[in-house]
Amino acid sequence: MKRVFTHVVALLTLGSLISCQQLGTRREPVDYVNPLMGNISHMLVPTYPTISLPNSMMRVFPVRADYTGNVLKGLPLIVTGHRSASTLNVIPYQGDEAGISGNMPLSYDREEIRPYRYQVYLDEAQIEVDYAPSHQSAAYSFTFEKSDAPWLVLQSRHAEFSNTGNAIQGSQRLNSRNAQAPAKLFFYILTDVSPVKVSVKTDESLLALQYPENTTKIGFRYGISFISEEQAKANLEREIQGYDIGSLALTGRKVWNEALGKINIQGGTENEKAVFYTSLYRVFERPINLSEDGRYFSGFDGQVHDDGGRPFYTDDWIWDTYRAAHPLRVILDKDTENDIINSYLLMAEQAGTNWIPTFPGVTGDARSMNCTHSIAMVIDAYKKGLRGFELEKAYLACKQGLEERSLVPWSNIPAGELDAFYKEKGYFPALKPGEAETVPGVNSWEKRQPIAVTLGTSYDHWCLSLIARELGRTEEADYYLHCSYNYRNVFNPATGFFHPKDKEGNFIEPFDYRISGGPGARDYYDENNGYIYRWDVQHNIADLIDLIGGNEAFVDALEDMYNTPYGMSRWEFYNILPDHTGNVGMFSMANEPCLHIPYLYTYAGQPWRTQKRIRNLLEQWFRNDLMGVPGDEDGGGMSAFVVFSQMGFYPVTPGSPTYTIGSPAFPYVKINLGNDTYFEIRATNVSADNKYIQSARLNGQPLDQAWFNHTDIAGGGILELEMGPKANRGWGTSTPPPSV
Repeated sequence: MKRVFTHVVALLTLGSLISCQQLGTRREPVDYVNPLMGNISHMLVPTYPTISLPNSMMRVFPVRADYTGNVLKGLPLIVTGHRSASTLNVIPYQGDEAGISGNMPLSYDREEIRPYRYQVYLDEAQIEVDYAPSHQSAAYSFTFEKSDAPWLVLQSRHAEFSNTGNAIQGSQRLNSRNAQAPAKLFFYILTDVSPVKVSVKTDESLLALQYPENTTKIGFRYGISFISEEQAKANLEREIQGYDIGSLALTGRKVWNEALGKINIQGGTENEKAVFYTSLYRVFERPINLSEDGRYFSGFDGQVHDDGGRPFYTDDWIWDTYRAAHPLRVILDKDTENDIINSYLLMAEQAGTNWIPTFPGVTGDARSMNCTHSIAMVIDAYKKGLRGFELEKAYLACKQGLEERSLVPWSNIPAGELDAFYKEKGYFPALKPGEAETVPGVNSWEKRQPIAVTLGTSYDHWCLSLIARELGRTEEADYYLHCSYNYRNVFNPATGFFHPKDKEGNFIEPFDYRISGGPGARDYYDENNGYIYRWDVQHNIADLIDLIGGNEAFVDALEDMYNTPYGMSRWEFYNILPDHTGNVGMFSMANEPCLHIPYLYTYAGQPWRTQKRIRNLLEQWFRNDLMGVPGDEDGGGMSAFVVFSQMGFYPVTPGSPTYTIGSPAFPYVKINLGNDTYFEIRATNVSADNKYIQSARLNGQPLDQAWFNHTDIAGGGILELEMGPKANRGWGTSTPPPSV
């Protein structure tokens, strides 16, 4: 009787929880995630509504031109790289075999997307679709309303299929720019109904399977692998034994709640919570764990390796993610960050160059954008106490990657004449207006980007000097520290901007810091204009303040950026700088080099301006709607900025184990640091109006500076902030955040 009563109580409790969720009175973290946030872009690439588990190999999103696309071009089986097209699609179909082709668009309606489940109704075809992923496998359910014999059509370029009974297996070649080794995706598919006919269209890479008439439902589950078809089968059998989409989705929901629940927020508006947890969800999209039963395929040498008990990760755009996504992972999941860094050191070895990667993917290092900011990722983790990798090994890979590989953007070639010039003169030379490019390896579209390269490499040298210092390599540390001042070589004291120089050392003239440099300003900068790169000295902000003329001039220059208009129509401006969206004057919230800029007021003694600016920018540009992300969200790079900023602090200088305080959006935040330790932020009276810090205490002691050390929170702690509607201009000005 007692057992029965307990069971009844449990059912009643579960029913109550479900009712509460339906009524909106109890929501778990994943319930706040809106995968559609930012799915319509302001100018360039939107966000994608990714369905996956955190950092997992299995990822999909709807196959369509963009969110407003009227049709689906198929149902995805796997996306192998961030923002990549689906590698393999399945199309449910009822009709004559003659209607099967490589172009079978699907009209759709009633689409529901959650991180762990995808549901859609194919209205013209009258087919219900349900989908849920695991880590290396997934399952679909197709429910057919018409009585015609149903077909499932597998569609992919360069795919090879074979079929035995209700099992389908095969492989798909993977191609990528700068691919370092041949790579294949292998798949193994099972259906719970056996096909009665199989048709192969080799010319269109199609495999069409017909099922018996009056079949109303087909279960479809599959495993994927980068190792072999046998491993794809093993991955499926290990993770999914049946065809119950609901059960699989519940498991995925639990996994997401565990990941997102590492940060518990209380208070704030429902929209603020949605923005927060959606941003945190995007941080977990990459990198992906490539280990399959203790082995992994590496695109850096084309071989399968034993992982030695440590997961192997790839797919990471470090030019974006070093700024906030990696520092956030250092706080939330030290073990994973250790494994990620260790993976990148293995990649350096496997490539045969020992160059640390910058854009590692399944097929190798894409080497996009510029600079070697993976060095920052390494030293930031080490300075914050992570020891799951060999620092000496990391130093050599970082050093060789920086010195032996060319600084030419979007290249993966050995250092050449431009690199020799940089080492001798301390800056990357710009071409004069009208001067033709003669240096091999310079991309005709991406150009030299000389200011972006000079400033970014100065920062990389600073990071490398820190690693050398940790290893006791004093002479090398001093040398790289000296190199870290190279940004001074392109500073124009007459204008207070970083200004490109030609090889003779002359500033390029005439010059407009808003628009000079051609498409994306790439002749001189990169995707952003001179107003953004004016602040790209993350490692020595104190020196930057001196260069610009002191605290007052520095603050005035920041304000001038926010107040400077386009000087032309918007369409003219964005025709030149399409990545430079999310504007407040010449500030661009849409691109990663901007992320630290609002925090710089604090370094010049006016943290109240940081508090005001951060809250305004979050409110203006990050919203829970289809256009709620201002620019390219590069797989967690920008979203991590939102997570940090809504919590109330930010890692302005990765490599420095410090955080600059901003203005929290929530009255209470509790961060799970692991090992039963927590860092709490309590913001009394915080609201949209009460965004200014009146006073603060850290771990029970008064805090009169607007920053704190990682050691202050590593063992657990509490930051208490008293908030108000007007700035306390004296708070936080006693000691500026540390610089070089």
